[in-house]
Amino acid sequence: MKVLKFGGTSVANSDNIKQVLSIVSKASEKEQIVVVVSAMGKTTDALIHAANAAAQKNNAYKATLQELEKHHFNTIKELIPVQEQSEVISYTKQLFNQLETIYEGCFLLQELTPKTLAKISGFGELLSSFIIAKAAKNSIGANYKDSRELIIASDDYNNALVDFDLTFKKCQDYFSNNGARVTIVPGFVARTKEGKTTTLGRGGSDYSAAIYAAALDAKELQIWTDVSGMFTANPKVVKQAHEIPHISYHEAMELSHFGAKVIYPPTIQPVLQKEIPIVIKNTFQPEDKGTLITKETGLNKPVKGISHINEIALITLEGVGMVGIPGFSKRLFEALYLHDINVILITQASSELSICIAIHENDAEKAVAIVNDAFAYEVQLKKVKPVFVEKGMSIIALVGDQMKNHQGLSGKMFSALGKNNVNIRAIAQGASEKNISAVIDEKDTKKALNTLHERFFEERVKQLNLFVTGVGNVGEKFLAQLQQQKKFLKKNLKLNIRVIGISNSRTMVFDESGLNLNSWKEALQNGEKASLEGFLERIKSINLRNSVFVDNTASEAVSKMYEGYLRHNIGVVTCNKIACASDLENYRRLKFVSRKYNAPFLFETNVGAGLPIIDTLKNLIASGDRVHKIQAVLSGSLNFVFNNFDESITFHDVVQQAQNEGYTEPDPKIDLSGIDVARKILILARESGYELNLEDIENNSFLPKESLDTKENESFYASLHKYEEHFQEIYQKAKDKECRLKYVAEFANGKANVGLQQIEATHPFYNLEGSDNIVLFYTDRYPQQPLIIKGAGAGAEVTASGIFADVIRIGNV
Repeated sequence: MKVLKFGGTSVANSDNIKQVLSIVSKASEKEQIVVVVSAMGKTTDALIHAANAAAQKNNAYKATLQELEKHHFNTIKELIPVQEQSEVISYTKQLFNQLETIYEGCFLLQELTPKTLAKISGFGELLSSFIIAKAAKNSIGANYKDSRELIIASDDYNNALVDFDLTFKKCQDYFSNNGARVTIVPGFVARTKEGKTTTLGRGGSDYSAAIYAAALDAKELQIWTDVSGMFTANPKVVKQAHEIPHISYHEAMELSHFGAKVIYPPTIQPVLQKEIPIVIKNTFQPEDKGTLITKETGLNKPVKGISHINEIALITLEGVGMVGIPGFSKRLFEALYLHDINVILITQASSELSICIAIHENDAEKAVAIVNDAFAYEVQLKKVKPVFVEKGMSIIALVGDQMKNHQGLSGKMFSALGKNNVNIRAIAQGASEKNISAVIDEKDTKKALNTLHERFFEERVKQLNLFVTGVGNVGEKFLAQLQQQKKFLKKNLKLNIRVIGISNSRTMVFDESGLNLNSWKEALQNGEKASLEGFLERIKSINLRNSVFVDNTASEAVSKMYEGYLRHNIGVVTCNKIACASDLENYRRLKFVSRKYNAPFLFETNVGAGLPIIDTLKNLIASGDRVHKIQAVLSGSLNFVFNNFDESITFHDVVQQAQNEGYTEPDPKIDLSGIDVARKILILARESGYELNLEDIENNSFLPKESLDTKENESFYASLHKYEEHFQEIYQKAKDKECRLKYVAEFANGKANVGLQQIEATHPFYNLEGSDNIVLFYTDRYPQQPLIIKGAGAGAEVTASGIFADVIRIGNV
């Protein structure tokens, strides 16, 4: 014999019930089965809501009752042939008449007793089971039996205690004389020895099914619901969660206690002693294997699942008067017990200075009053402080029977949360190590669950969530490279990089499941109005793990937002040099905040675009080397300009060509004025450990003052036409000396300068072609022959590849 239980969603309407009957029919081909059914979806909640309304003299209960009656009659008409409807319609009408009478009594008396509530709560199962049984009688010859005639329980009406000896005897007597292949019974309801209706409390239909399974020594208890088993985490919160194929009773109870709603812990108790297997199955995908629950699993995975409970409050009792004094804990828990307040989690430091408990948020105010009253004398003597309460918390828990055999799980758990700036308020771990629980801020729940799931179930693939601002030349190339390399990164580097948000100066768009990089332009065009603060606030509210802000702009306003991102554990990758070349105090603060909040701050493309200049310098310093001197050509745009400028072309046209080909900033004066190069040598000096500001850099500009003073590109280009003779003269002087013009940055003896220089043929800079950059590092280890880094130092493609490299560096941490 097997027992099959179908939940409220499984029997919510006629179509679902037809699916249930198909499953039952197939199961009954091989053996005798008992089918336990819940009330039709949300019926019990509606009944209770209507009862409370009636007791408050609110006529709205009538509309609720009418709606329920209509739904049940419609179900009958859709399930049962017309000629066979009379009996079930008569029974259903009779039950609704009883309900109406009970509600009228509540309305007139303005009272709802536990006994009345129990009677009302059970009507949903009585209705659904009778309707389904009559439908099943026609199709598969099923029999109907009222559970109130078999399950005997106490009169604690909404949480009755079962008389197992009497119940088991009644069940065994009935089924030994019942030859039907299928017997359908209502869940949740029971009866006292005196014959009064009672109910089995939360999860009561599951509990009914477990009672039948234990009483009849069933081969298996099947719980049919709307999901394909128990999952490694809540699939609505963790998209990568997957079914657990096999789990132990204890693991299932732990997961159920901590929020896994598939079953409730009391369900397991009756079958636990008899070691009857439980299978969680999906009514709407019956071919799925589901989850098997047995005494032992045989699977060696230490962590079987991650669960959570929201709407938690932390209550803390503390004071020096507690140390070494017996009885404080007893008084605390006794006071809560006497007022029916359930304690979910307990933690106490060995110093005995405080006891911290977690309870449901709805009980918080009541608990505070109770505990303060219980310890009023100690509070008055200042031996203990008044109770401190923190609301808006969640409990997250790792669950697994084998966790005790694996070292370092707690460390991995807390390390993963810490790296994502999830603050842990309290910790509880039993000596059995089957559960490690932590209390966190509720707003961090989604991020915490995804972080832990990635750490313990997706260890080979790390997800990065990018938020990109600036989609001009560089930004567009960057997104194209991401799309091109997506599969490669996942397969070879085990990185799943998703772009969650994109913004330009006008609009911004977000998709928590990841934007389609084949159609991001259309999505952005139809996005909402953009703002720097709005972009940050949205990222904070989405609150994803491994979040990275990517700045592809040259905007000072955007650079001023970096600290806000870093303080919220959002990494920053940028090609924008303004922040790292800003005031020294701001540069230091960004570095400090990055370390404090464990948020990466990478800016390799600030110098040399895609060349590994800053990374190489950081490795030199980290390994104990010391920089004495730097010589560099750091402007790909200026190198391009002077490599292509001669007497056959105007300086204006060369600069225009450089801008058209993407070598310059949108404002080319930034490059030609030398400020861009000055920022770059400043960044290298700072990364070498020297303290300089931008005004400390000597800038020997070759541009006329009038060109430097222009306000927009049109007047700047006009000035280049005007001073063409000046530029030709600079070129001719270098040519006469058989030199080439290079815009050089130098740092030595704590001082730095930038300017146009005539480079002789013997110098390493002489043969620098196109838009290439070159850097010479003279250090303790490279005193005579410098460490040289050379290559393409400008252009959207190489800059985008440098940003890409920084993103990958974050992913590999």
